[in-house]
Amino acid sequence: MDTLIFGISGLPLGNGSTKFNYTSGIEYVKSMCLDAMELLFVRNVNVTDNNKSRILEAKLKNDFYLSAHGSHYINLNANELDKQEQSIERILKAQEGLSKVGGRSLIFHPGFYLGDSKEDAYDTIRDNLSRLPLTGVDYRLETTGKGTQFGTLEELVSLCKEVSSCKLCIDFSHIHARYNGKLKRFNDFAAILQYVSDKLGKSALEDLHIHMGGVNYNEKGERNHLPLLQSDFNYVDCLKAIRYFNVKGCIIAEGPMVEKDALLLKETFEKF
Repeated sequence: MDTLIFGISGLPLGNGSTKFNYTSGIEYVKSMCLDAMELLFVRNVNVTDNNKSRILEAKLKNDFYLSAHGSHYINLNANELDKQEQSIERILKAQEGLSKVGGRSLIFHPGFYLGDSKEDAYDTIRDNLSRLPLTGVDYRLETTGKGTQFGTLEELVSLCKEVSSCKLCIDFSHIHARYNGKLKRFNDFAAILQYVSDKLGKSALEDLHIHMGGVNYNEKGERNHLPLLQSDFNYVDCLKAIRYFNVKGCIIAEGPMVEKDALLLKETFEKF
């Protein structure tokens, strides 16, 4: 991508008087000078033959970026082979739904360790990811927020090097929570982006998908999302590092105040 855009996860809140769908949500978000939305396929793929044409029309009319978050029930390291197969099917159904509306990136958590060694979990997940077809949709592996979840930055960067269909989704808030509040200042965020650049090349920073938001956590990792201003997440220094490395791509705001926090991120970034 040739710029950095900002958007929201799921549907906007508005003033509480309007119930949005994806079509009206795109129009509303664009009217706020935001340019992206992450469709939520976490429970089911809610792009259907009935609404896909309207969503695509709104996307094209507003020059809008669409991604999607895949099912929370994906585990490519499940103990049972049939559950691994079901996870692949969920990824493919989400990819198909996103393709119908011209979406670009499918984000998902690859799986859990489930008592396996990190090396064995990595090998199983890599082999399953390698089975995914090249379709024009990027499979974005998201850094995870709990120690029980596969998905450290190092694991996912390595997978992106090995599996050509996969790209990275950095969830800075997840990394912050996974390590019990590790990301405190500019250098902490800069080290992450430098690592990505060193391992995947500068081109990875020119097409990066990012999640950011307030997060509540404890020593076991992520508990729940919070509004940015009610969290200790240092979004200002995070954005400064993103500006310093001239990152391009998309930043998606997550949490209970999605469009308000997305605008806060965009307006803060534009002041640097």
